[in-house]
Amino acid sequence: MSGSEVAPQGGSEVAPRAVRLPLWELLDVALEGVRARRLRAALSALGIAIGIGAMVAVLSVSASAQANLLAEIDALGTNLLTVTPGQTFTGQNAALPSTSAAAIDHMPEVESDVAVYQVPNVNVYRTRLVPAAESGAIGVDAAGESLPRVLQTSLSSGHFLGAVAQRFPEVVLGAQAASVLQITHAGEHVLVYLGDTWFSVVGVLRPALLDPGLDSDVFISLPVAERAFHLRPNPSEIYVRADVSAVNEVAKLIAPTANPQSAEAVQVGRPSDALQARAAAKGQLTSLLLGLGAVALLVGTIGIANIMVLSVLERRGEIGLRRALGATRRHIAAQFLTESALLALIGGLGGLALGAGGTLIYAQIKHEPFVLPAYALLAAPAAGFAIGTIAGLYPAIRAARLSPTEALRA
Repeated sequence: MSGSEVAPQGGSEVAPRAVRLPLWELLDVALEGVRARRLRAALSALGIAIGIGAMVAVLSVSASAQANLLAEIDALGTNLLTVTPGQTFTGQNAALPSTSAAAIDHMPEVESDVAVYQVPNVNVYRTRLVPAAESGAIGVDAAGESLPRVLQTSLSSGHFLGAVAQRFPEVVLGAQAASVLQITHAGEHVLVYLGDTWFSVVGVLRPALLDPGLDSDVFISLPVAERAFHLRPNPSEIYVRADVSAVNEVAKLIAPTANPQSAEAVQVGRPSDALQARAAAKGQLTSLLLGLGAVALLVGTIGIANIMVLSVLERRGEIGLRRALGATRRHIAAQFLTESALLALIGGLGGLALGAGGTLIYAQIKHEPFVLPAYALLAAPAAGFAIGTIAGLYPAIRAARLSPTEALRA
């Protein structure tokens, strides 16, 4: 042994230092693997894109619909209260006193109110020739002239009941009632047969979003209803606009104000709560659709794992050559893991584009605001990357376990 040679301490050999593969080189190798099999890569990424695109579209469409509904709620106001008769302690149907509307109107926190009186046993027809049984389920109500203003709705044609309607037979049609009667515009010569009297159609209402039940009704003035049909002036419903800052207080005091003798027989509602419940129901439907999107995403994940396993089997010669040239097991595993994650990342970005594009088309068709949740911009590619990493774990480990000699023989 010459003096220039130094024996390792303890008689052990020095292990070769592990060579690190730069990230840029790793990405370059993974991209080369993707480019070499473009059709297969495109189909693999498409499976992920469809799953993520479906989930992005579901979230975005739901967010757009809810944003539109909440905008409608804000426009219509959350300070509308409804007062209706309930039941007595004995289970009988109660009635609101004829003085209830005037009493509510004197409450200091009430901004405006209007009473509606149901006219029973009276039907509406376009002509006398229509059989009596074919009434179209159209109801008849007497209402004050402030009804559209209190309900924050408008007329698609004509005007609402005014001073003339207090003396002469004039009628305004709800949106659904006008559709059933096949009347689209109001006019002097447009008549309907109401009870035993011809009424002039002076207006057609737009849909009442806060109380859709009014859409299938027609409206006449209270004085005409009292003269023609002997209607008792007991309101069937009172709509109340309260001060926004005092809605809850008004809701508590309105029942004893409307009926001091039997406050328990008065029901108070808030229509905006029903609209918000609809928004919540849409959120539950979104959860169901997200589950279906997750199933599609799972199928795409299995597809990528299967493609990567086949890729390992087909590229054993490449793996053996890289191992023979000095690549370690870690390098081989990182290469296939990066390739799998890259495929899914491309699918995630494509799914984000598909979902956003589908939502944009839906929003334009439905005339709703286009809403793309901010978290989807990060969640879609991140989910793709995570899915690709998980799907590529087994193929990467399998590729790393191949010995150079076995791979080269294959």
